[in-house]
Amino acid sequence: MRRIAGLLLAPLLLLTAVACGSDDKASDSASSKNGVPAITAGAEFGEKPTLSKGEGDPPKELKTDVISEGDGAKLKNGDAIQVNYLGQAWDSTKPFDNSFDRKQPFDLTLGAGMVIQGWDKGLVGQKVGSRVELVIPPELGYGEQGQGDIKPNATLVFVVDILKATQIPASAKGTEVAQDNVDLPKVGVKTDGKAPTVTIPKSDPPKKLVSNYVLESDGEVVKESDSVVVNYVGMIWKGAKEFDNTYSTGKTQTFPLSQVTLKGLKNGLVDKKVGSRVLLVIPPDQAFGDQQQQAIPKNSTLVFAVDILAKV
Repeated sequence: MRRIAGLLLAPLLLLTAVACGSDDKASDSASSKNGVPAITAGAEFGEKPTLSKGEGDPPKELKTDVISEGDGAKLKNGDAIQVNYLGQAWDSTKPFDNSFDRKQPFDLTLGAGMVIQGWDKGLVGQKVGSRVELVIPPELGYGEQGQGDIKPNATLVFVVDILKATQIPASAKGTEVAQDNVDLPKVGVKTDGKAPTVTIPKSDPPKKLVSNYVLESDGEVVKESDSVVVNYVGMIWKGAKEFDNTYSTGKTQTFPLSQVTLKGLKNGLVDKKVGSRVLLVIPPDQAFGDQQQQAIPKNSTLVFAVDILAKV
């Protein structure tokens, strides 16, 4: 079963895609500090930094240098975090990616494999509000393959501002809501952190989007501008075939709703409460329409059972 997370939202993750590089250049004559390239401008937390070129041979091991330490909680694997960052190759003066220009912080779940290993390993234990500089060897970056503008076997340098962190519960919880419409799927209500059961009826699917609580919490309402951390089971109505399941990987997904391209998924989660479990039935015109996507046939009605675990 292939993951479809990349079909649900615009490519943004560092693991799979690198945005266009910036034209800003740093001085290659500035000295390094603590064995990492020096920040030559924009040194303060929240400012877009400029980096010098690395001097000599890069370190062979992952290196994390705390530029300024925040006073927030220490990051742990499983936390949903929000950061700003700038990335540059050790032997370059030109950034290959940065979130400062986009004015859109980057959301991820730490330790979930959403980003290169150097990020997952280098950010654990750092405090919210900190600015850190990571020097990442190739085996913890993009390795022999490279990625986009990043050459094979490149050592990478990132300046990362840690903006927020949220602990993620194992399951949605809340008041059970009656599922008394026999023409809609029934979703299990166990809160043990395992995938809920989804039973799809033999009847024809609805023509309009369905977004119903299964478990309703008293959490904050989700807005379109939020990023949400979710677990979900995704199925095709016809044949009741499962096409995706985040529970099976043990890794949640973080979606900036503004980036979600699956219209019914975005519309179905907006105005729902954090901490809830929701049934979504998405008709083809709010799913993939007449385009086949991986194992999903064209004109498919999709069914999701979604635990909205947190928002960032």
